[in-house]
Amino acid sequence: MINELKKHLIEFEGIVLKPYKCTAGKTTIGIGRNLDDMGISEDEAMILLDNDIKNVVEEVLATWPWVEDLPPRALMVVIDLGFNMGIPTLSTFKNMLECLKSEDWDGAAKNLLDSRYAQQVGRRAIYNAHLLETAGTEHSLPSKITF
Repeated sequence: MINELKKHLIEFEGIVLKPYKCTAGKTTIGIGRNLDDMGISEDEAMILLDNDIKNVVEEVLATWPWVEDLPPRALMVVIDLGFNMGIPTLSTFKNMLECLKSEDWDGAAKNLLDSRYAQQVGRRAIYNAHLLETAGTEHSLPSKITF
């Protein structure tokens, strides 16, 4: 019965993958999910996060394949930046990316902090810069990202 119910709901609610206003004026997504009144659960937020991380990692590695060989902390920062600002904006951080590629951790951190991004996100940028500064001290092998 549940499969028939799903088909029924999809038939009449539709599947909309971006937020929209329903006929009652509520922000809605998916198959009639009323975000204004219901929101999403923590489990659903974690599913979205997993999918978003996977997408960002794929974009980062497609754009800069060499980052997969960075120490784990530096790799985490690149992924965080891609997640936060998107690949097109991260691509404008040419000096920082060049520093990362040449393992100039202090230079990468300095370039990160000398940006509008750092002014906008404050503590997040300071933390990411610290991760970059200490990336060269990691004793583990570079992390390969798997899902």
